[in-house]
Amino acid sequence: MTRRTDQILTVIALALVWTLLWGTFSWANLIGGVLVAVVLLAVFPLPPVTFGGRLRPLPLLRLVGRFLYDLVVASVQIAWLAVRIGPPPRSAIIAVPLRINTDLNLTLTAEALSLVPGSLILDVDRAAGVLYIHVLGVRDGAAVERFRRDVLALEGRIVAAVGSTEEYRRLRRSAPAIPPDIR
Repeated sequence: MTRRTDQILTVIALALVWTLLWGTFSWANLIGGVLVAVVLLAVFPLPPVTFGGRLRPLPLLRLVGRFLYDLVVASVQIAWLAVRIGPPPRSAIIAVPLRINTDLNLTLTAEALSLVPGSLILDVDRAAGVLYIHVLGVRDGAAVERFRRDVLALEGRIVAAVGSTEEYRRLRRSAPAIPPDIR
């Protein structure tokens, strides 16, 4: 896609959001949304974003299905932590170096993790491709390692669903190495 096509799609999306925020469809709302979108893009221009990946339907379905499963399981676990009797749950801040260090992969992985209850992205080291995640309900070192493996599995599902062919190959070749200074 060209830069002009990206801008047109962005204007359309922003105009639709504007119309949805008003709650009723009218030509005035739609035209107002287009005008607001054009002004926003003129005042706050977006950096060029390129999508070098490939959308794969079956892995995308697996990604969405597993995300929904994780969402339900984590919600039940957090609800149980909230109502159970006993000491407050332990938490940890865990550093997870991703194997594919692209903006899209960092963003999608961070967003998916933040949407699941019990985990929250605290920081991202973009240069090194490391996510720093606050995790609730961590009991021991084994739970930390299990969470790291889960994050790397999520990264694998994301790359399989929307990554480029080269990223997918690199992911399959690389072992999830965790530098000793991050443990």
